[in-house]
Amino acid sequence: MDNKNSSDILCSIDNGMLKIVLNRPKNKNAITIAMYKNLIRILHNSIQDSTIYVVILTGTGSFFSSGNDFKYLTNQNDGAVNIESTINIFKEFIDILITYPKLLVAVVNGPAIGIAVTMLALFDLIYASNTTYFQTPFTKLGLVAEGCSTYTFSNIFGKSKASDMLYLGHKMTALEAKHYGFVNEIYEYENLNKVWTYLQKLTELSSESILAIKRLVQRWNQDILLKVNAAETIELEKRLQSPDFLERINIILYKNKF
Repeated sequence: MDNKNSSDILCSIDNGMLKIVLNRPKNKNAITIAMYKNLIRILHNSIQDSTIYVVILTGTGSFFSSGNDFKYLTNQNDGAVNIESTINIFKEFIDILITYPKLLVAVVNGPAIGIAVTMLALFDLIYASNTTYFQTPFTKLGLVAEGCSTYTFSNIFGKSKASDMLYLGHKMTALEAKHYGFVNEIYEYENLNKVWTYLQKLTELSSESILAIKRLVQRWNQDILLKVNAAETIELEKRLQSPDFLERINIILYKNKF
């Protein structure tokens, strides 16, 4: 596998486990289009690498990720969104998470917002620090739910709590997320290294068995999720071009300058 790192995304491989680190701590690990492209490339390459059977995603610093970096999704000269460079790449990223044949693990080292939350529902195992919260402020931004959350959230949280998150932007604590089965385990932020020790247990297990189970688990919902992603992407494209979104995001970007 091509193990080339970029400054925004760091990769390392150890005992069949590929560790991917979102590395923009000054920007709360917000995800840019370039980072999406790099993540897609890394995941595609890892599929071809027979020595890798587990991918672990985490972040640098106190945030897991604040979601999409809207400064890179908008043209600051006229406030317009560059749709062409956004929608297809975003859809491809979610599609590869849906179809990814190997184990996906997230070590959520801090708060997760927007896409950083919705994509986690497509992962197989999630471990979180006690400083973590999960929030999807779609309606505050004038956006729509994405990352297949219009399907996965109800299945995980139930209709009522999913509605709280998708419509009202409910901020869910790590403890609440564990209660609903979204998170496997919670660790003290200061002792988050214990997660990595725990995950070493995967190296003692049959990689062939893990991959076979993953094939079976994803078989039943994969086609549905791909359709959900396609439908959500169409609506997202409409919202990104809407005056409502452009006004809301420009206000937020303006406030963040000061």
